[in-house]
Amino acid sequence: MSTADTKTARQQLIIDLLTRHPVRSQQELVDLLHDQGVNATPSTVSRDLVELDAVRVRHAGSGLVYAVPAEGGDRTPRPATGSSAGQSRLTRVAREVLVTAEASANLVVLRTPPGAAQYLASAIDHSAPTDVIGTIAGDDTVMMICRDPAGGQAVAARFMDLAGPPTKETP
Repeated sequence: MSTADTKTARQQLIIDLLTRHPVRSQQELVDLLHDQGVNATPSTVSRDLVELDAVRVRHAGSGLVYAVPAEGGDRTPRPATGSSAGQSRLTRVAREVLVTAEASANLVVLRTPPGAAQYLASAIDHSAPTDVIGTIAGDDTVMMICRDPAGGQAVAARFMDLAGPPTKETP
């Protein structure tokens, strides 16, 4: 029995595939599922895409691709992770909300204004940095786990560079 034999598991796999690969057609998605050991017909994939609220969005360099909305408050469909659009979004979000970045070994703690941490963590996850395993977000704090056991300092510095120079407040 495949791990995606249930409808729910198959749909989760579709979400994973759409967030990792720029998928231009339903047939391409059927082929990707087949590569994962899941046999699904084009009509089944079509129904799954409708149930997942998938839409086609413009993706830099790939034309129109399928995207699914993120969970939570921001339901805007986004193209596959790791795209230049994902990196541009991360830069914009970091400039808007990143206050500080501190590191210890392979951990980085990012501070944001209250309520902005999950927004920043989502942007990080969608940009798919290869040196970050994952993020955990609270209300005003994001913790990132780096792949390199001593890589936290470099990642923290990179994120502070993304945020840009500190702004001076005027009285």
